[in-house]
Amino acid sequence: MEQLLICVILAVVGLCFGSFAGATVWRLRARQLVQDKAAGEKVDAKEYKALLPLTEATITSDRSRCLHCGQMLAWYDLLPLVSWLNTKGKCRYCHTPIGWFEPLIEVSVAVFFVASYLLWPIAFLSQLNVIEFLLWLVAGVMLAILFAYDLKWSLLPNYVMFPLIIVSFIVALIHLTYVTSLLGGIESQLIGIVILSGLYLLLWSISKGKWIGFGDVKLGLALALLLSEWQLAFIALFAANLIGCLLVVPGLLSGKMTRKTHVPFGPLLIAGCVIAMFFGERILNFYFVSFI
Repeated sequence: MEQLLICVILAVVGLCFGSFAGATVWRLRARQLVQDKAAGEKVDAKEYKALLPLTEATITSDRSRCLHCGQMLAWYDLLPLVSWLNTKGKCRYCHTPIGWFEPLIEVSVAVFFVASYLLWPIAFLSQLNVIEFLLWLVAGVMLAILFAYDLKWSLLPNYVMFPLIIVSFIVALIHLTYVTSLLGGIESQLIGIVILSGLYLLLWSISKGKWIGFGDVKLGLALALLLSEWQLAFIALFAANLIGCLLVVPGLLSGKMTRKTHVPFGPLLIAGCVIAMFFGERILNFYFVSFI
């Protein structure tokens, strides 16, 4: 009963943070468009006009609004998932379909929160273990923002990336407090960084940014610190590439994709990290029992 209550609480909190993540994605996009236009780059005029009001808000007047009609949204329009279901996925004022983008982020973060609790590989034996878990949830919200933004616009904004690296660094420090060997723990983290970030840094350097963006290099650093073990970093990399192959190869065979089709790798890396954290130890145990 206690576990069920915790799961319900985490689901509700996850929905709220998912709503925050969805709103942040649009605000970051609005800021990016303004910066791109100021730099002389070509931007979508319709998208720029729709999102511009989001950049004009202050701390006291920062209110969510419909991206289609510009109407300020009331509190009952902002209830995570509930409001979307109540209006059947449409704006209450202009009746324009809102789409699945926001509710998917909300539900995804809620599922992530609950799954993190149920599949967390570290026992809650101390306050540091609990803090590490909470930081993982915080990192998960930022990863949701990066996942959605990169998937939609093929960019990993620094406004989220740098805080994520800081949180991941704190997690890495906490992890070092309960490893059997401090030197071994640091070595494992450094190897993980080479696997998840160094490899992409090498590809970025060789291709001069044509094959892969520098955002993936920074994301690899954050994820390596978050996982804190080189074995988990390797599993994350393997899982990311496996998922990428499963998505890209059918597209190439069917002709829907070509070799020049851009595939954002950030979401794949994030998915690989989550798989490694939740199932990495089980995968390693299975490997050692079956093949060694």
